Amino acid sequence: MSKKMNAFYAQSGGVTAVINASACGVIETARANKDKIGKVYAGNNGIIGALSEELIDTSKETKSTIAGLRSTPSGAFGSCRFKLKSLEDNKAEYERLIEVFKAHNIGYFFYNGGGDSADTCLKVSQIGKKMGYPITAVHVPKTVDNDLPITDNCPGFGSVAKYIAVSTMEASFDVASMCKTSTKVFVLEVMGRHAGWIAAAGAMASTEDHEIPIVVLFPEVKFDQKAFLKNVDEKVKKFGYCTVVVSEGVAWPNGKFLAETGLKDAFGHSQLGGAAPVVAGMIQEKLGHKYHWAVADYLQRAARHISSKSDVEQAYATGKKAVEYAIKGHNSVMPAIKRTSNKPYKWKIEMAPLKKVANVEKMMPKSFISKDGFGITKKCREYLEPLIRGEEFPAFNKNGLPKYVTLKKIMVEKKCGPFEVK
Repeated sequence: MSKKMNAFYAQSGGVTAVINASACGVIETARANKDKIGKVYAGNNGIIGALSEELIDTSKETKSTIAGLRSTPSGAFGSCRFKLKSLEDNKAEYERLIEVFKAHNIGYFFYNGGGDSADTCLKVSQIGKKMGYPITAVHVPKTVDNDLPITDNCPGFGSVAKYIAVSTMEASFDVASMCKTSTKVFVLEVMGRHAGWIAAAGAMASTEDHEIPIVVLFPEVKFDQKAFLKNVDEKVKKFGYCTVVVSEGVAWPNGKFLAETGLKDAFGHSQLGGAAPVVAGMIQEKLGHKYHWAVADYLQRAARHISSKSDVEQAYATGKKAVEYAIKGHNSVMPAIKRTSNKPYKWKIEMAPLKKVANVEKMMPKSFISKDGFGITKKCREYLEPLIRGEEFPAFNKNGLPKYVTLKKIMVEKKCGPFEVK
């Protein structure tokens, strides 16, 4: 690029406890390279912010506020579930993006999200050649589902895994104390539509120091009701209680989700209505055990108060590296985490081509799931343990609550006409 260009950054899809740490990495690194990058404009609610020309001027935010993003959960700039169609199917969207980019001298595009976001970033990286406007697009990885390919793990996963492992442990202690005369089975539903990484984290609650009877239901393993109920009943008879960790995406042998509602979301994914009550109902009807169930839902991905230190560090590092790749001229790539050692745990960032990332899901390896399909192997434990290790606590206010930052979100003056986002 012959002249200094501005950058566009946006967050997409379900947010995490550490996605703002990636935002912090992007903005602080861009500010440290003022000779190559002008201002960073953040999209208000993801890519929709670019289409509607709602651009947040991050230069109006103080240094301390941007630094505070590292310890603030959720998406500070607003996220969205919106997938760009192909250039052939909706040329108007791409023409609008180019119009907005030109109007605001934007030459860098950083999109922070999961698989669908990688697809959006790939499409944006291609419009420069097709429509005659130079745009360097780099994907910043994020997903609690841990299902992006190439990268060893995804920023956002380590923290949700830590939360689920801790919650499973604590709830199991509770059930164990009451099982003689009360609840005997606790069912915890976790996120994970097709990949069971988060559910696997629940099994980490059982340790060598304290064995906990845990049954895990993975999306990768077709649900066998008879075998499941037998496993639960045996554990109740042996320990007096049992904890079940069920992924939202667990399906019957015919492929239908246990919790399928028949509705679709904005990405065309089936909307799920709750696997935990379905599983709990089976336990009550077939075994007669008293139960309680809970859905971790937003709590698991918003729990910055107990984030994994390694996750926070990796989220920031991928944001930082994305900017470094862009100013070196790398286009259509993603910073990927490569594990170089387990003991001691070591990792580095490598470059991955977006063509090999977009629309590809990484499932749990068979070697990570126990032979009976209801637990994890030693190999899985060795993979997960470093990812939930360490704490980087946020600062706490005098009132006992975490000190999280909120942005002023001062918008850039619009220069283009209105555009209807469909």
